[in-house]
Amino acid sequence: MPFDRVVLIFNPHSTGDAKGKAHQLRDEVLAGRPDARVELLPTEFAGHARTLAREAAGDGRPLIVSVSGDGGYNEVVNGIMDAGDTHAVATVVAAGNANDHHRVTAPRPLPEALAEDEVRRMDLLRLSVNGEKLARYAHSYIGFGITPVVAVELEKGTKGSLREIVTVVRSFNNFRPLRVELADGGRIAIDSLVFSNIPQMAKVLKLSDNGDPEDGLFEVTLTPHEPRWRAVTKAVHAATTGLGEQPSVTDYRFTALKAAPLQIDGEVLEIEEGDRVQIEIAPGALAVLR
Repeated sequence: MPFDRVVLIFNPHSTGDAKGKAHQLRDEVLAGRPDARVELLPTEFAGHARTLAREAAGDGRPLIVSVSGDGGYNEVVNGIMDAGDTHAVATVVAAGNANDHHRVTAPRPLPEALAEDEVRRMDLLRLSVNGEKLARYAHSYIGFGITPVVAVELEKGTKGSLREIVTVVRSFNNFRPLRVELADGGRIAIDSLVFSNIPQMAKVLKLSDNGDPEDGLFEVTLTPHEPRWRAVTKAVHAATTGLGEQPSVTDYRFTALKAAPLQIDGEVLEIEEGDRVQIEIAPGALAVLR
């Protein structure tokens, strides 16, 4: 085995039974490799997975497995990036609600992936606000506008396209557009602005036909403010047929003209009025086991 150990990071109180899956994974790894060193690291509080991943990544050649959904994997990815120059390799085993990254990238079952030993480099999105006030990596997407509002509601619901379409429509009721100043000085009201490293989010929203986490680019899906019926129609298209090909870039900047929520791999944060936001690609930043 090319790794000196397998580190399983999980939330023992996860609704997706991450604890049970982590213990099962340990047994499966040891069944195939009795001499392997496997560590079980349960989290104790929000953000703990980032700390555990940073500490693990700074020592030796670990395979760090996030037994989680998108939010837990985001913490692990950021922990590995915090460690700087590291030999750590990451992967995710689905144990959340949406599990967008796991579903879209479809990594092999862990014992099979260990046997195949296919390590690849994956791009990450890097978010920075006002330089370094907020610096965070994303493995899948960063969304502004209606996107965080819809995503939070979708995460609460039951998977199923019809129910999710109803959720999308309802989310528009109290929404007010995000106003931003673009890098060229132009000002625009936006219903949704999503930067994506994969082509789907929130279980069934199909953002683009050209998303690829290994192409050194990310896609920008921008929906200017428009009449409610048009916005709802586009949202329904995203949840059914998809939005087609979207512009691909390596860098995007804007200034928020009002406070607004943002969503980064399932976690909702906030930006303030006047914040300068930059999204850039970090090509091949993360070693992953497929």
